[in-house]
Amino acid sequence: MEKNKIRILVVDDEESLCEILQFNLEIEGYRVDVAYSAEQALKMNPENYSLILLDVMMGPLSGFKMAQILKQNEKTANVPIIFCTAKDTEDDTVAGLNLGADDYILKPFSIREVIARVKSVLRRTEPLLHPEPRQTLVFEDLIIDLSKKTCHIDEQEIPLTKKEFEILILLLRHQNKILSREEILNRVWSDDVIVLGRTIDVNITRLRKKIGRYGKHIVTRLGYGYGFEV
Repeated sequence: MEKNKIRILVVDDEESLCEILQFNLEIEGYRVDVAYSAEQALKMNPENYSLILLDVMMGPLSGFKMAQILKQNEKTANVPIIFCTAKDTEDDTVAGLNLGADDYILKPFSIREVIARVKSVLRRTEPLLHPEPRQTLVFEDLIIDLSKKTCHIDEQEIPLTKKEFEILILLLRHQNKILSREEILNRVWSDDVIVLGRTIDVNITRLRKKIGRYGKHIVTRLGYGYGFEV
């Protein structure tokens, strides 16, 4: 995900520290909001953030308690948390990590360290928070996975060549439309390759055989071209 779409919430009762973190994280390209208490932060729709930088020692609601609340809520359970705190005992660190925190930074810290930790956590967690939508083309039990470049029928993978795969995608995307040989050539083969019309015919014939019962949907209109009819 692009940095300017990543939202970070900084929660700390030290206003000057919040301003410093906000300023430097925004320079890095992130969108940053601040809250000066856990109570305030919980009212800011924390489920909409990609990461929360959270101080521990705040009152009356501590950072540990806020993290516990977030982890118990289905909407916020997967939002990454980095604790930033002066509580530096091993027990404190273990307690924070046991609450589900993704990292634990001790005060005083350098801004460079915070930015490095933020980037590291986001690299690990952003794909989980915002997975890329799976791109598929589906016709009955024929499923094309555009990201994995695979074709399945009845959950069985069908081995297609690159050109067969691209022709099938083209036809499925233009169902009930006849595409001329010239259109197929321009979209499937690059401009610097000389391809005879017969090459398309051969690929279509092989494709029909490979996709079995769905081959009958690939129709030929003599003098016009090919299409996928439903």
